[in-house]
Amino acid sequence: MPRFAANLTMLFNEQAFLDRFQAAAEAGFNGVEYLFPYDFDKLELAARLKRWNLAQVLHNLPAGHWDAGERGIAILPDRAGEFRSGVYRAIDYATALGCSQVNCLVGVAPEGVDHARLYETLVSNLRLAADELEQAGIALLIEPINTRDIPGFFLNRTDQALRLIDDVGSSNLFIQYDIYHMQIMEGDLARTIETHLDRIGHIQLADNPGRNEPGTGEINFPFLYRHLDAIGYAGWVGCEYRPARDTLAGLTWLPRQKLTA
Repeated sequence: MPRFAANLTMLFNEQAFLDRFQAAAEAGFNGVEYLFPYDFDKLELAARLKRWNLAQVLHNLPAGHWDAGERGIAILPDRAGEFRSGVYRAIDYATALGCSQVNCLVGVAPEGVDHARLYETLVSNLRLAADELEQAGIALLIEPINTRDIPGFFLNRTDQALRLIDDVGSSNLFIQYDIYHMQIMEGDLARTIETHLDRIGHIQLADNPGRNEPGTGEINFPFLYRHLDAIGYAGWVGCEYRPARDTLAGLTWLPRQKLTA
């Protein structure tokens, strides 16, 4: 059975953010992830992880003005300095939290800017980030996201991510493969994961439609769990879904003893 990490941005929203660490541990999780740590003191976050014996599995690079609708700045030619500063800030937090990988949300393509220029900017930024993060012992991930939830998002499919990794030319750049997003965009989940396993650094899940917990939609998750074991996936699986009801009621999709396996 894969190792499952609670996504504290999505799960346990019945509680204040800093209380979600305890809630995740008491629910049986050994790892946590979330979008951004930067609104909180890194030492306080580290203390919560230590107190509840949790691994920090993942967080994102700073992604611009999130509340204003930005979903990453790595493609924006006029924000390269801000992106670089964000890389160093992410390294600072990830090091303090013992987090060995961070994800880069590449951003929504602005209207009127040439695609080639956006892509050139993205390659340059990722090359810098991958190098700086590698020196800190941290892997860099990129995540294809469906265009239904985020219209205009620049990176949408596995094959795009693979080409981008090749163009960046770094051994420290991997795919964050989100089962929910890729079910919407391309399907063929099991074969895609197996074919590109060496390029996948992290997996996330939610069912479709609805982005709720496994078992609420069309995806055959028990098969996928067995498949991940069979092909030797050794990473974490982040539970980045919106509970259909409250979080604990929704955790019946996986027995408690398997959460801690």
